[in-house]
Amino acid sequence: MARIVAVNQSEQKGTKKKNITSGTLKEDYGLLGDAHCDNNSHRQVSLLARESINKMQSLGLKVGPGDFAENLTTEGLDLLSLPIGRRISIGKEVILEVSQIGKECETPCAIYYQAGECIMPKEGIFARVIKGGKVSVGDKINFSPSNSDERGRTG
Repeated sequence: MARIVAVNQSEQKGTKKKNITSGTLKEDYGLLGDAHCDNNSHRQVSLLARESINKMQSLGLKVGPGDFAENLTTEGLDLLSLPIGRRISIGKEVILEVSQIGKECETPCAIYYQAGECIMPKEGIFARVIKGGKVSVGDKINFSPSNSDERGRTG
């Protein structure tokens, strides 16, 4: 079962985020109270799999959810297999649409210096908030129908 294991926010960009356990995602904006929310961007919410964090821990790094500045830490979902445009639903209300896979870092960020490596450029994804609502640790993640896939499979 795919689920949310952390809801993370920070007041400044380029810093680790703290798990706030639940938050509100605003349509076409992002996680309220987070430094990265922006209605002028297609990167409104960032997601990273716990499995990616576990890989970094196996290398000896003391990192956890939020340390790579992701808003939502997931478990049980292969984020990198999701194509751009794929919609996922979280809990009872939220619908996100994958808008970018990975990102280019122009210069090493604070996370890179703190963790020794940043996995967001390779393994993180970004999404737009299609339908807002509350998101909490433990919420199930499912596939939602999108323009390109009306079957609505679950994950």
